Amino acid sequence: MEGINNQFVQAKKFSGSSADYGEFLEINNFTDDIESLYSPSSTEISPLVAPDPGSVFSTAYNIGNLTRPQTFTDFVGYSDTSDLYRFNLSSESSFNLSLNGLTGDVNVELLDANGTRIGFAGNSGTAAEALDGNLQVGTYYVRVYQYSGSTNYRLGLSATPILNNTRTVLGTLDANWFTYQSGFSRTVISGNGNIDFGKGERDLLNLSSIYSNTVAFSNASNGGGVLYNTGNGTRLFDAITLNNGSQILFEGIDSIQFADTTLNLSVTPNDPLFGQQWNLHMMGVQNAWRFTTGSNSVLVGIEDSGLGVNSSGYIHEDLRGSSTTIYPNNYRDDFYKSNTSHGTGVQGIIAAATNNGYGMSGINWSSSVFNIDVLNGETNDLSLAEATRNLINQANQNGQRLVINMSLIYTNEPAFNQLVANNPNTLFVIAAGNDGHLGVSGLTYPAILAQQYSNVIAVGASWGTNAADGSPRTPGERIQYSGWWGSQYGLGLTLMGPSEVVTTSATRLSTGAVQFSYTTGSSDRFNGTSAATPNVTGVASLVWSANPNLNATQVTQILSQTAYDLGTSGYDTEYGSGFVNADAAVRRALALAKGVA
Repeated sequence: MEGINNQFVQAKKFSGSSADYGEFLEINNFTDDIESLYSPSSTEISPLVAPDPGSVFSTAYNIGNLTRPQTFTDFVGYSDTSDLYRFNLSSESSFNLSLNGLTGDVNVELLDANGTRIGFAGNSGTAAEALDGNLQVGTYYVRVYQYSGSTNYRLGLSATPILNNTRTVLGTLDANWFTYQSGFSRTVISGNGNIDFGKGERDLLNLSSIYSNTVAFSNASNGGGVLYNTGNGTRLFDAITLNNGSQILFEGIDSIQFADTTLNLSVTPNDPLFGQQWNLHMMGVQNAWRFTTGSNSVLVGIEDSGLGVNSSGYIHEDLRGSSTTIYPNNYRDDFYKSNTSHGTGVQGIIAAATNNGYGMSGINWSSSVFNIDVLNGETNDLSLAEATRNLINQANQNGQRLVINMSLIYTNEPAFNQLVANNPNTLFVIAAGNDGHLGVSGLTYPAILAQQYSNVIAVGASWGTNAADGSPRTPGERIQYSGWWGSQYGLGLTLMGPSEVVTTSATRLSTGAVQFSYTTGSSDRFNGTSAATPNVTGVASLVWSANPNLNATQVTQILSQTAYDLGTSGYDTEYGSGFVNADAAVRRALALAKGVA
């Protein structure tokens, strides 16, 4: 391994004893159902964010000034043996590189403007690669090249200026290794979610040259931590103080590797499908659970199609029936124009029973749920205004904060609009719509109300690592299929959430019987902005559980302020404020509870 003044470090795999921290805390009106309408082909997938990089300096893909974390998805193999990327730095910066998603043996090197190698990572086999260090002002190249086999890859790059003897390092939505660099009074690390968590990869703080008994750990989830502002709001960070007085602040970290042990911080429930729930990992929910798994101070309202009910009168066994409020003559999904229960999928993402050794994990383990059927005008269905009024009354009666999930489109309803305006402490999380593939900017109703009201969040849909047909995607990229569906965008779009995910399912068979299962197949993942929306709702309910003194506008601001930036730097109408970050949002809520601005 080569480096700049020995500052560049290749991440190495570590074998040692494990000291697990904590294990667990005390613990059509539809906007989709679209998988039944169309089956995509790979030729109809929208192009990757970056065109294929060249293999020589003159054809390198030019990133320009590297000012924030970015990820690039591409391929190397026998037909295309190497890819070259170019970037510039305008100030001395911390630099982090990750290479994930490998099915072949690939190496990566960092080159200066003259083509001299200054950093190299070459783990054997399909192991991820990583580099971490500091760079001066200048032009640099990253070369990804085949060692053996062929593979798609995801290259994550980030650079952050070094200011006031503070080294700040930002991760991507993939797994990242952060190696401690000496010589700074303070190091600040943000993991930013980890879509590879279910594959065993970790956002890891590498302190492998330091013994655990020589540091002081201030645990933010146990009354400790340090308040710090990285530029997007003061948050509560975990803190490690070294014996020389240097301090490491961190968030979004799954594990810490010391010379003598590995400390596992993230919460891993025992539900067998948790490993497949990349959406939770990409949002950093496994880290947010260290602080809260939900509380009875929050009511989650769901206005949707109702719930699938079997011949014995039961809803899906993984939906925490004892914590779900329904109207006896309203809650049954009548499967209008569909043989799958839309509302069953929505509730599973938010509030499936968790850490019970069965099925999947819900984002919120503890808050109560009120599910009301408002779709398709069936007998006993309520209007949006009627359902919303009842949810507000229920929350007020029990002294609860109320977040309402609306994975739907609807005709304009003035009475509902008035309720949104008159109840600023009710948070509405609404699907942006699925016509984004038509190339016309604009949100559906009622998501468009986010243009007017700060207690409305309009949610777009992002890919994980693959599209529905298995072709590679860049995590966070707006979903768009030619001829099928696309996440709508435009003025008022607030945040992005993950779609095409595992959740609970209820299917009406040809016999009329209702069968319960999970959307674990590659062709039946719950999709559309309908699936993205409950992911954001679930995270919002954790934020409010962490700090019930917040108002709805503050929850919106927190989620927007702490989101992982996508698209054009800062807010843009294609990605809103970016991809929701559960861990950072909860830490921001906890900081506000301590009285900081």
